[in-house]
Amino acid sequence: MASPAKDRTPLLFILAPLAGIVVWLGIGKVELEALALLTLAALLCNVVAAVHHAEVVALRVGEPFGGLILALSVTVIEAGLIISLMLSGDDNPTLMRDTLLATVMIVLHGIAGLAILVGGIIHRENRFRVPGANALLAVLMPMAVLVLIVPNHVVSVPGPYYSTGQLAFVSLVCLALYAAFLFVQTNRHREYFLPEESAMGDGHARPTGSRALLSFLLLCVSLLSVVMLAKCLAPALEDGVVALGAPAAIVGVIVAAIVLMPESGAALRSAAHNRMQSAINLALGSGVASIGLTVPTVALVTWWNGTPLALGISAGHSVLLALGFAVAMLTYGTGRTNILSGIVHLVLAATFVFTIFAP
Repeated sequence: MASPAKDRTPLLFILAPLAGIVVWLGIGKVELEALALLTLAALLCNVVAAVHHAEVVALRVGEPFGGLILALSVTVIEAGLIISLMLSGDDNPTLMRDTLLATVMIVLHGIAGLAILVGGIIHRENRFRVPGANALLAVLMPMAVLVLIVPNHVVSVPGPYYSTGQLAFVSLVCLALYAAFLFVQTNRHREYFLPEESAMGDGHARPTGSRALLSFLLLCVSLLSVVMLAKCLAPALEDGVVALGAPAAIVGVIVAAIVLMPESGAALRSAAHNRMQSAINLALGSGVASIGLTVPTVALVTWWNGTPLALGISAGHSVLLALGFAVAMLTYGTGRTNILSGIVHLVLAATFVFTIFAP
């Protein structure tokens, strides 16, 4: 995680949340026009600002709570984007499925692959704690299978849908798994998720309480701005996908990429400073929080709104997801990574994107 050396919040990160609110109130929904670029710029600035303020609060509270705050911030943004897009314009029952699948593949292969590659290039090998990485995988794997694969194989209703009772049960299971993981990460086995002793001490000063409080307040405003600006951009995004003739599933990839962009930067910085455990906590932790909190939230909104929610993924993507988890178990089972592992994960990430355009 990064923080300015001086105990002062940069002006840009103070103005961005306020500017986002102004753009939302002043412009509203936009089509494919110049104003869409302005709205997009404001949204991206607020995503970066939100993660910056989350990092400041995280530095104040320390690890592993720092990575947890970042993951929760990203999840709030993701859930807000999905709900905003699903409730805007035409029904898109597959949006959450596409976004969650893209999130899992990006954190498992894209962010982790880049972090491992960068760490391997700079430090030759990076070390991390195997119990922490295994705990993250042990929670992420059943969550992903229950949400993305099992809906294709239940018989109460035709796939890729769950019945109302099944969706409620899976949502509660995701919440329970995430709550159990939080207990292990922050209390029972906190040491599993702390950086190796040799990688600790990144030279960042602990922010004062007043600065952390200001960042927390600006973080809340940034998250509100992101959700509202995403709703404003929904028509332009849908029109753009149609105009380009791109598959509808690419919308989920775009949402996941926007949400995880700052998280990617934080993970890469950690890997570059030989803190691979922090990079793993950021990457896989975001995936766990994404499914554990987004699924129950979106399921509740769609049930209340009467919107169908398709969850099951294709057979090809099911195989690719299973292969990805198998490779991840090999990568995180040794406690050390090098550039080969990073390259393998990046190849799987590229394969996922390619199969969206060429299923």
